[in-house]
Amino acid sequence: MLWNILTYFGDSMLILPTGITLALFMLWKADNPVTALIWLIILGISGLAVSISKLLFLAWGIGSSTFNFTGFSGHTTMSATLWPVMFWLIGQRFQPDGRRLMITAGYFIAIMVGISRLALHAHSVSEVISGLILGSLCSVIFLYTQHDRNMRYFTFTPLAILLILPLSLMSFGKKAPTQQLLEHIATQITGKQPWTREEYRLMAEKPEISKSAWN
Repeated sequence: MLWNILTYFGDSMLILPTGITLALFMLWKADNPVTALIWLIILGISGLAVSISKLLFLAWGIGSSTFNFTGFSGHTTMSATLWPVMFWLIGQRFQPDGRRLMITAGYFIAIMVGISRLALHAHSVSEVISGLILGSLCSVIFLYTQHDRNMRYFTFTPLAILLILPLSLMSFGKKAPTQQLLEHIATQITGKQPWTREEYRLMAEKPEISKSAWN
């Protein structure tokens, strides 16, 4: 139960609406609307990188059997992209040390999401670590470019509004069908069944056998 709760902090059903909500609050609180645009670009790049890595594997079997890598862990990547930025935005009312502590809390959530993906056997260690690196790189780029941005800090009411969305989405607990969508796209692209992790492992052990033999 605990792992399922933690892993939902990286689910697209929670991440994407929360990320868009953050952009709206940035439009309101930042002294320059470019901040919101940069954030949406960063969030989009993060999600696109995950999707491309998964499609490469699902459609053409491009990955690494040595490292058991079939694409970045989307939950880990997106949580490492979003939560540090959200906590940075919430922490604008604090002094620099307080803001850094808030950002650290965001990365801690991302790490726990990654651990939950391992505990649930949803990803390999390489996929979680690479996802954590990718997501952290995206959020660090945003935070570095916007660290001196003049942001009006939150009073209680807007802070409560900002937190209502993720909390309400978590209460519903519905998961986004992103994996099924990517599998459908891969099938449409190649006309073949998507690759699976087990199939990939067997092919690596017996490269003389074609993929069609497994289908």
